[in-house]
Amino acid sequence: MKEVKSSPMGGVLLIDKPCGFTSHDVVNKIRRFYSTKKVGHTGTLDPMATGLLVVLVGRAAKAAEYLSADDKRYDAGLLLGITTDTEDTTGKELSRSDNIPDEAEVLGILDKFRGEIDQIPPMYSALKVGGRKLCDIARAGGEAERQARRINIFSLEAEKKTLCDYTLSVHCSKGTYIRTLCADIGALLGCGGVMSSLRRVSAGGFSLDSAHTLEEIEALSEGERLKLLIPTEELFSDLEAVKLPAFYERLCRNGAEIYLKKINCSFDIGTRVRIYGEKGFFALGEVREYPDGMAIKAIKNFDTE
Repeated sequence: MKEVKSSPMGGVLLIDKPCGFTSHDVVNKIRRFYSTKKVGHTGTLDPMATGLLVVLVGRAAKAAEYLSADDKRYDAGLLLGITTDTEDTTGKELSRSDNIPDEAEVLGILDKFRGEIDQIPPMYSALKVGGRKLCDIARAGGEAERQARRINIFSLEAEKKTLCDYTLSVHCSKGTYIRTLCADIGALLGCGGVMSSLRRVSAGGFSLDSAHTLEEIEALSEGERLKLLIPTEELFSDLEAVKLPAFYERLCRNGAEIYLKKINCSFDIGTRVRIYGEKGFFALGEVREYPDGMAIKAIKNFDTE
């Protein structure tokens, strides 16, 4: 495959993922649409889930490992009175209950899940234990010990649809499993619960309102597809921008540290910044301490191979 020539830095593509597709299925489609093997994404969606998938095309794919923890928003279906091995409606039923709490009790219990909480990742997830994915262990009939992880539920609201069905609106930190949230709510209510649907509506500052379907992209010409790419620098929009004069830009591109006192800047150690040169954004940098003082050094260039 050839690299996208008219967009050398690549960019960000917002996809409205359909139900039944894995995130990898979407990546394969985008590789074909943009004629490049360099495609990644910033957060997996299960096949049953729909909504925003942030796809990194071309050289933007190099950004994935450097993205800071981002927050996400979801609309999810909560079905009470049932438990499954996958914590959603696609799994094997484990128990069923007709003792469904009333709306007031359901809404009242949500406060126990707001804020910082500990969540144990589900067995049916891509996390690895001892070099094996938990989902592979689960499919083989096994189970592995999982450590609870600290997550943050910034907001959690529910709307009753029927006696057993609720719609949840969740604003949460990266790493939150909505399936597990539904199961934990059901467990605390004593009747059990599973996730019946999931739609991601925002992630890392990007919104589903700006996303495109695979059918829409497939119908476009090569030039029109390139116009859909959002500049890579938008992935780091929460970071400070540093514009380097031509002399220091050359040094930075060659791997040299740029001392803050030389460019009249002040940042704390560990601060990451967007680095700009004569033609715009070209690298992600980090502030470190060197023998002659504090300096910025590029940790990832986005307009070089």
